[in-house]
Amino acid sequence: MNNNYYCVIMAGGMGRRFWPYSRKQLPKQFLDFFGTGETLLRITFDRCKGLVPSNNIYITTYIDYKEIVKNILPEIDEQQIIIEDDRRNTAPSLAYASYLIQRINPEATMVVMPSDQIILNVDKFRESILKGLDFASTSGKLINVGIKPTRPETGYGYIQIEEEERVGDFCKVKTFIEKPALEFAKVFVQDNEFYWNSGIFIWHVTTIMNAFHENMTEVCPRLECNAPDFSACPNISIDYSIMEKADNVYVQMCDFGWADVGTWQALYDASPKDINKNVILNSNSLLYECNENIILMPEGKLVVAEGLEGYLIAEHDNVLLICKKENQNSIRKFVNDVEMKFGEEYV
Repeated sequence: MNNNYYCVIMAGGMGRRFWPYSRKQLPKQFLDFFGTGETLLRITFDRCKGLVPSNNIYITTYIDYKEIVKNILPEIDEQQIIIEDDRRNTAPSLAYASYLIQRINPEATMVVMPSDQIILNVDKFRESILKGLDFASTSGKLINVGIKPTRPETGYGYIQIEEEERVGDFCKVKTFIEKPALEFAKVFVQDNEFYWNSGIFIWHVTTIMNAFHENMTEVCPRLECNAPDFSACPNISIDYSIMEKADNVYVQMCDFGWADVGTWQALYDASPKDINKNVILNSNSLLYECNENIILMPEGKLVVAEGLEGYLIAEHDNVLLICKKENQNSIRKFVNDVEMKFGEEYV
């Protein structure tokens, strides 16, 4: 295993789109969604152990979640937990993580990934990521892992490749497309130039730090110190701040059974279904003339439902949510409205 290869797992988000199961004090990355006894963070960490040495795996997270991470991953050293004292999105987080790893090992090449993704073919995933690490270690490219679309998905971002500038499984990026309307997604899934943006990135630390210094000059002095000031950084993603601006961004074209567990709809799409296309997660239920629903209840609770189609039924602690599952943006509104009316007790 290459000691110059590192992995950074992003685990600092609040997961509000998975409310009420995901809460501010215990977001989705720290939960066992599938009843396997393992949290999403644990699953992601174990997946990474086949890529890099365990002591080369770092977790970025919000300061309130430090103890949760330590409890889920008791085998890691405290120095492997990179703490953010303010939520400022992925760009400041990854700038600081890249800076720290560069200080530890200037020859490091790192893969960055969210803690809330499903990978069905782990062996193929590891093979692909190792190939990406090899390429990024010598090419001076910023790699965005792209997944060949299997359906016209409107909840994912897309990347269009420049086929003329191809090196094996790697193609220069032509453009990024945010979550498209259905008619465009249908075109993209038929066109070999388009890939889903997985949110997995690979780069040499020198390459990414050069990109930060070129594109986010105001951020670097605030983070390249022993006491980083996240509050002074812009609230911006790595996609907008670096990947869409740099001219050395390549897509690695992959297909290893990937799904982003970013919304209830995404979880529904990635989960096994009964004969009526209902997804029942770790729950007891009796359903009559119900189709294409997703149900998640506390252990020991029973759901009896009739005549529902396309609904989400989710209960956790002191909240029961029943709504149409495709209304992903509505859940953010629900959370905001609940917080305004009742305070933080229910969020």
